[in-house]
Amino acid sequence: MNKDKVREAIEMLLEGLGKDTSDKGLMDTPQRVVEMLECFSKTSDTVDKEIFDTTFSVERYDGFVLMKNIKFSSFCEHHLLPFFGSVSICYIPAEGVVTGLSRLVRIVDKYSKRLQLQERMTTQIADAILANVANLGVFVLVNAHHMCIGSRGVCQPSCSTITCAKRGAFSSNSALVSQVQQLILAKDMLHYDC
Repeated sequence: MNKDKVREAIEMLLEGLGKDTSDKGLMDTPQRVVEMLECFSKTSDTVDKEIFDTTFSVERYDGFVLMKNIKFSSFCEHHLLPFFGSVSICYIPAEGVVTGLSRLVRIVDKYSKRLQLQERMTTQIADAILANVANLGVFVLVNAHHMCIGSRGVCQPSCSTITCAKRGAFSSNSALVSQVQQLILAKDMLHYDC
């Protein structure tokens, strides 16, 4: 990331909007924007194997693992505006091995910290888990609010966008998908009977 170019571009943008960049309220804005955008310069398309280095053996576990409401924020590559929401991930462990739960959060963080499209992010998360976690299937559901819809154009701040990706057993088993979707929507899982 060329911080000087970004800083200059933000100064030019503010000037183009007719703002005085020497104004007390705007004086540090270009630098703050540079710092905010730094997270995008640290991303790569490859998955670091260390993300999935924590695994645990489990004997005779024949269910699935569902982690829901993983919070994320990202930036739409079309308008450079934020979108944010939650990701729910479900996978069916294979070979008696489960991955550390924090690893699921880390993979969401990896793919959300970039200029992104929600549909692509959903697919990237599912594919990364499919390739790096011993599993029989993966289901990823993303629910997000987009500021490009909420604050410009059609101005619909309360609408949300849902995307999902199904891999392996989830691709061919609609009853399994339905069960997982019900769990994702459930408010209280303490009394859920598997």
